Amino acid sequence: MGKPDGTQTDVLEVLRGVVDGVKAGTVFGAPVRHKGITVLPVARIRGGGGGGRGDNSNGRAADGSGGGLGLSARPVGVYVIGDDTVTWSPAVDVTKVILGGQLVGIVALLTLRTLFKMIRDRRQQPPPEEPTMTE
Repeated sequence: MGKPDGTQTDVLEVLRGVVDGVKAGTVFGAPVRHKGITVLPVARIRGGGGGGRGDNSNGRAADGSGGGLGLSARPVGVYVIGDDTVTWSPAVDVTKVILGGQLVGIVALLTLRTLFKMIRDRRQQPPPEEPTMTE
């Protein structure tokens, strides 16, 4: 990455700036203290990156390089710290709750469908013939 004066930007400098910007305070805000109670935010922060460079194998002056970085920060909950107590209040991820409910509903429908097919198939089968006694 070039700077306006033509020099190259230190890649580690850029990465440090990005990583420093992703903190629990970014997701929730700074810890708050009021009337002897402190609320301490907690976040799950994940990241990954990679890069590479390649030279042209046939001797021409062409080459290439590239890279990428991804970061994710999600609220997990807060610790509420009082004079003698510490309690945990989890953050509810409504999207996960809805997706979980949909998954349970789909499994229930598929199970009921299979059960009804089994009942229908049993009713449609003719009763077994009774053996006759022959001497």
